[in-house]
Amino acid sequence: MTELFSPLLSKIDTVLFDLDGTLLDTAPDLVHALNRVCDDEGSLKPKFDLARSYVSTGAVGLIKLAFPSIKQAELEPLRLRLVNYYSENLCRLTKPFNGVIPLINELEEREKKWGIVTNKPSSLTNPILNTLGLNSRCVCVVSGDTLSKRKPHPATILHALKLSRGSAERSVYIGDAPQDITAAKAAGVKSVAACWGYIMPGQNPLKWSADYTIKSPQELLSI
Repeated sequence: MTELFSPLLSKIDTVLFDLDGTLLDTAPDLVHALNRVCDDEGSLKPKFDLARSYVSTGAVGLIKLAFPSIKQAELEPLRLRLVNYYSENLCRLTKPFNGVIPLINELEEREKKWGIVTNKPSSLTNPILNTLGLNSRCVCVVSGDTLSKRKPHPATILHALKLSRGSAERSVYIGDAPQDITAAKAAGVKSVAACWGYIMPGQNPLKWSADYTIKSPQELLSI
């Protein structure tokens, strides 16, 4: 194990992660499901790199990307079809980002608690975490349907702190989208922008006003 010289982590007990684009690279399976919807509709598929960057916008954002002229009444049926296709192949290619598992190992070695706060519904979140063996390792999982509110509202992060018996003053939240940083700040925890995630075109994580911006998971150890 590497030694922790991080002034940040020396003051932190709990590390909370966003899921898609931060902890796990779920884009290959999500874009595969989107491509199946496009095939059904006889529509051109968006390029993978572009679709990847829209994963943080959820199923609605992906459908709007592939079908920019879609009417509101047509949106929900396609969204449901995307989710159904995705649920059939949740972990075909999904895996932790490079450096995530060594980071988690290090946190556990140093007796730091870690958990997950995501807008992804629990029906999709839990099977993925179980398949990858992560559900039994984290202290909490708060999904998009755990509460009535989701990020950027701070409620889910605050709920994770309650479940993990953590305090805002000694916790950090890591995410790859502006709503993650907004939620973290509103919850009173330190915010970290993950630059390896699904950054949408025209966005710059350096302008999200996060407390810290990192280019790789293990960079958290040296902040």
